[in-house]
Amino acid sequence: MRSKLFVPGIRPELFAKACAGEADAVSFDLEDAVPPARKAEARRAVAAFLSAQPRPAQGKDVVVRVNPVGTAEFEDDLATLLPLPVDLLNLPRVESAETVHAAVAAIERHASAQGHATPLRLLVNIETPRGLRRAAGIAGAHPRIAGLQLGLGDLFEPHGIRRNEQAHVRMAMFQVAMAAAEAGVFACDGAHPDYTDDAGFVQEARMSRALGFAGKSCIHPRQVSWANAAFAPTAEELDWARRVIDAAAVADAQGKTVFSVDGRMVDPPYLRRAQRLLADAGERA
Repeated sequence: MRSKLFVPGIRPELFAKACAGEADAVSFDLEDAVPPARKAEARRAVAAFLSAQPRPAQGKDVVVRVNPVGTAEFEDDLATLLPLPVDLLNLPRVESAETVHAAVAAIERHASAQGHATPLRLLVNIETPRGLRRAAGIAGAHPRIAGLQLGLGDLFEPHGIRRNEQAHVRMAMFQVAMAAAEAGVFACDGAHPDYTDDAGFVQEARMSRALGFAGKSCIHPRQVSWANAAFAPTAEELDWARRVIDAAAVADAQGKTVFSVDGRMVDPPYLRRAQRLLADAGERA
């Protein structure tokens, strides 16, 4: 999921266009982008669009960012969304494993009341100081968790932390990356607020990719191509990965798990990296 495009739930005229675009995932936002008085309107609009056809975003992940766990709006979101073709439920402002457990209990309660089971998985936002400190415990709180999403705006702005200082951004990214890696889930970078700043967006995207993030959120369609390019494996990386896979096959036939490529030692961690690069490019290792 190199790119995830946010679409406000109160802008139904944008839904089909977003689904027809180049983003790997479309995230319908029922939270920050929707004023309190229009929550029900947004919920109905998203539900109407998603129920109109089996897979309105063919080939893309369908994500819905719901309202915070424990609120009446969250319960209404679940009651409306669970029967629909949603791949990931994006939980905002998660600060503990207990919040994850409460979300899962609510999902299962609503699904049972509706008479069906749901494979719905969770994309959990890490966007507060407490959430960042507890990120590893949150990431491993439940098998439904598919990934963590970093939210730098909420994490930095209320506390006067400057986002234009790369060291600040890198520190937060690293903590989320390690938490996700420990739990075996993916990490997704958050949105860059200035959709005219291609250099700033790409700088953040390249930093997060270097730290193992899978992709970046986008708040404007123009950012999608920037994200797709930043998170696509380079030709040099793919050439290296193919050489590693080929050398691994020879080494395996010889009963070896450690071998060399281009004068550098390769062992299982490097092999897994090569396999992931090829998988990200749609190639079979």
